[in-house]
Amino acid sequence: MTLPVAWNLAGRTALVSGAGSPSGIGFASARAIGSLGARVVITATTVRVHDRAEELRTLGIDATGFVARLDSETHAAALAERLAAASIVPEILVNNAGMVSVGDEGMPSGDATMPVADWERGVAVNLTSAFLLTRELIAGMRAAGWGRVVNVSSVTGAVMAARADVAYAAAKAGMVGLTRALAVDEAAAGITVNAVAPGWIATGSQLASEAAEGLRVPIGRSGTAEEVAAAIAWLVTPGASYVTGQVIVVDGGNSVAEERS
Repeated sequence: MTLPVAWNLAGRTALVSGAGSPSGIGFASARAIGSLGARVVITATTVRVHDRAEELRTLGIDATGFVARLDSETHAAALAERLAAASIVPEILVNNAGMVSVGDEGMPSGDATMPVADWERGVAVNLTSAFLLTRELIAGMRAAGWGRVVNVSSVTGAVMAARADVAYAAAKAGMVGLTRALAVDEAAAGITVNAVAPGWIATGSQLASEAAEGLRVPIGRSGTAEEVAAAIAWLVTPGASYVTGQVIVVDGGNSVAEERS
């Protein structure tokens, strides 16, 4: 079946970071974008990324996986060098790499008294990584005269906040500012930049307490990675070419509800 022009990504190459988890937003996004005809490159910090790439290939998607960290200039530049060596020039970038909120193993969390080192690590992993990878890939998009960047933020920080989670909230709010600034800077080059802000999402990393919160949103359940991925996939299509600098909240109406059941 031939896809409508507004949805067709044939001939495009997408890079989705943070796509190692089989139940995560990154992998779901890679699958959704690949189903629209794009070649897909995925990254993760462990070798499980190769399993995800193989899963995509079994679906008929042209997929390649790279093990890469992105939280320093050195790491981001190393990935860019490997992409160049493989003649891969992504025109689509989904900045999904990062940690989830409080409760994620190893996630630095705390209030205003948290150690500076933990603050810096939280910001580096959740915000600076997106800036660094975008900086490495934006030249290729400019040269092509076409590009899509989608930053995966969160309702935490961008819309609301959880207790004792200042670094994560600040980083995810920063993703929104980065999105809007890039959207203004890159519009003339044919590049759109948007963000999605997921709420309670039922991935493999969701805690039991978070799943319980998901039952209290207006829709009455947590969202799925596929539902977030659907928003991301739409934002990178030709049909979304007049949408830039926006934040799409995917939270089942939680952020607009004045009362909880």
